[in-house]
Amino acid sequence: MGETLLPKRIALPVFASDPLSSVAYSPDEIFLTLALAGVTAYTFSWKIAIVVGFVMLAVVLSYRQNVQAYQSGGGDFEVAGANLGAKPALTVASALLVDYVLTVAVSISSAAQYLATTVDVARGHEVTIAIVAVVFLAAMNLRGVRESGTAFAIPTYIFIFSMLGMVAWGLGQHFLGGGLGRAESADLQVVAEPQFADGFAGVAAAFLLLRAFASGCATLTGVEAIANGVPAFRKPKGKNAATTLALLGAIAITLAMSIVALANIIHAQVVEDPAHQLRGPNGEQLVDYHQAPLVGQIAHVVFDNFPPGFFVITLSTGLILVLAANTAFNGFPVLASILAKDGYAPRAFAARGDRLAYSNGIVILAGFSILLIVAFNAEVTRLIQLYIVGVFVAFTIGQTGMVRHWSRLLRDERDPVIRAKMQTSRLINAFGLSVTGIVLVVVLITKFTHGAWISIVAMAIAFLLMTGIRRHYDNVALELAADERDRVLPTRVHAIVLVSKLHKPTLRALAFAQATRPNALEAVTVSTTDSDTADLLKQWDERNLPMPLKVLHSPYRELIRPVVEYASAIRDANPRGVVAVYIPEYVVGRWWEQFLHNQTALRLKGRLLFTPGVMVISVPYQLASGKERAEELREEYWLAPGLRRGSDGRR
Repeated sequence: MGETLLPKRIALPVFASDPLSSVAYSPDEIFLTLALAGVTAYTFSWKIAIVVGFVMLAVVLSYRQNVQAYQSGGGDFEVAGANLGAKPALTVASALLVDYVLTVAVSISSAAQYLATTVDVARGHEVTIAIVAVVFLAAMNLRGVRESGTAFAIPTYIFIFSMLGMVAWGLGQHFLGGGLGRAESADLQVVAEPQFADGFAGVAAAFLLLRAFASGCATLTGVEAIANGVPAFRKPKGKNAATTLALLGAIAITLAMSIVALANIIHAQVVEDPAHQLRGPNGEQLVDYHQAPLVGQIAHVVFDNFPPGFFVITLSTGLILVLAANTAFNGFPVLASILAKDGYAPRAFAARGDRLAYSNGIVILAGFSILLIVAFNAEVTRLIQLYIVGVFVAFTIGQTGMVRHWSRLLRDERDPVIRAKMQTSRLINAFGLSVTGIVLVVVLITKFTHGAWISIVAMAIAFLLMTGIRRHYDNVALELAADERDRVLPTRVHAIVLVSKLHKPTLRALAFAQATRPNALEAVTVSTTDSDTADLLKQWDERNLPMPLKVLHSPYRELIRPVVEYASAIRDANPRGVVAVYIPEYVVGRWWEQFLHNQTALRLKGRLLFTPGVMVISVPYQLASGKERAEELREEYWLAPGLRRGSDGRR
């Protein structure tokens, strides 16, 4: 595992690709929301971008304290559990689990849209493309952290440097060169909603600005993944994670604000519903209009005379969006494994695969993400409404826990230098708490009716499931705890061998049961037809078997209930004894042959396992199902006697 730890240059693209890639759609969401009030509302976009950048700075500074104080990979879940208790910790965990799934769905859906913008053939197939991308990511992560990290580093860096290059070239042309051209959408007319027909003012305008700000806060998604991925960093883990966070914040803020600035410079326009909100320059209805995202429109203008630049930007953006989902594929399984170790998730999530990855968590994340992509038709605008809520729930609770963490340490610390550092950290986390708390309230108010309620319901379901799982494990542990009574042996063992036909599996089960030397041994058959029962009794007498054969009559041809009732009756007659039921079974050689045989033995075992005082013993008899093995048996046993043996020792 030490060999799979990541240096900062690999950890940055692995864990920071989500917030870095959000610049591909978070500025669009600001413009999409403001477009409801018409083009004039776009003048507020740069102000909203500044506020979003301020929130990003506050969160990054706060999380730099988190990753150095808590390095086990629990992130906000660990912080909340250690300082606030189990229920706040589970609230954080449920929020993060839901948000990881949304991260994959949103990022992959956005990538599919970028591909459709660049390649005409992909249009109309976004859902299929998104599903294939999720499966690809899952396969890469199932191969292990090192392999996926190395594979994702190069394209992430291509995206970072190409985007920074586009921003520098575009702003340079605008301020130092001959100026930038206009976007193709600049001359289109945006139809405002009726409530904004008389202008952009009043309560409706304020609410729309808050909603646009909430949508723009999608830039912050993914920051918590670094806190959950600290164990994957090389030592010193906390310091390296904090450095990666600082780089992430600087790059994400620069790119997001630059995209908003360039979009305003070229007068780019995007709307939620182009068919109804956009009109041509002369007010005509648009037919088959494909709306390109802001990054695509900016790249088209900036690289107007250099088409390869446009393709590098759009393709690398689409690719980084696919890789952004890798942040969730690194964070979700680790968080699920921590929950499993604490008893809040199935223990299978705590097991590593042969590549040291938490395989079960990866598969579950991929499955739920695909369900969301299909359900919302890979439309980013619809999915984004479910987004962000979980992130800011985790942010707010996590920062509350960090404030309490520093306050608790300060009570016992006497060194003035260390106290000064702790007080500074507490002040930073308190600042982060106030900022994220305000944003959470804004997000809940502005997005609740637009889809955020779905995320809240999903979080509540996850919370109830985790508490139920923990209750189950606690109850099981309580019942399994050994005491002195468990050393008392049963007073009597009554063995029952179930018989349907007198064939090899039955004879083997009888011999095995007899070898265990129970206090009582009998064979039991269920009579459904008189003729079959008569034949069985006749064969039994002819073989002169040493144990009695009891016949249970079943006039309605039930096989399972009579056996269960008979075993229960024996147990009731001797409560301190046990009833051992031997079930002979023959095992076929190929999986598909199972469908050619009834599953009576399986159903019977399922019923008997829930019967107190009854033990179930399966006695398998392997059949020679393969063609080659059948030929060997035929040569060995079925040929006429007297044939001479060959050189291989067979007749």
